[in-house]
Amino acid sequence: MAKGKRKVPGINASSTADISFILLIFFLVTTSMDSDKGLARRLPPPPENEQQDAEIDVKERNVLKVRVNAAGNLMVGGDFIEIGQLCDKAKEFIKNENNSPNLPEKHNKNIPLLGNCVVTDKHVISVQTDRGTSYDVYFQVQNELVRAYNELRDELSLAKFGRVYSMLDDEHQAAIREYYPQKISEAEPKNYGGDQQ
Repeated sequence: MAKGKRKVPGINASSTADISFILLIFFLVTTSMDSDKGLARRLPPPPENEQQDAEIDVKERNVLKVRVNAAGNLMVGGDFIEIGQLCDKAKEFIKNENNSPNLPEKHNKNIPLLGNCVVTDKHVISVQTDRGTSYDVYFQVQNELVRAYNELRDELSLAKFGRVYSMLDDEHQAAIREYYPQKISEAEPKNYGGDQQ
């Protein structure tokens, strides 16, 4: 008996593309994706056309310079400090309780719901990092600065309204923010401590 070539039956692949597409949709719908959250920073409005350059200049005493090198060392003003000390240092700077000539200048301001107040709202905290600074250190610095503002706002809110800032209505929160506006400026990263591999 002569053996002939047997035909191998082919696989019907006409619906493979449809099945792949359905599986792709299924995984896209059922998979949760983490959404990264950024830092809450509001950029200042652009200066008015008629505003003079002299008005834009910030006095040296009104700026707290925070520098972070590639090794994660933190310099505030001219002193090296630990990250855990940054909150208190920032609060001391923003508040200028004793009206020190080295800290932000104070002036009178009439704030709705608070009346005539002496504030330091011209202050700026300037943060500059090294290009090699780790994200962990960067976020720790940012968290400490935001914590300083939150603590100052809570202290003022408790003293004036008997409740913490987060428990106030929008109008009262706006008054507290006008007293303690959050002014954190991000400078372009530089190379302070050389390259870090």
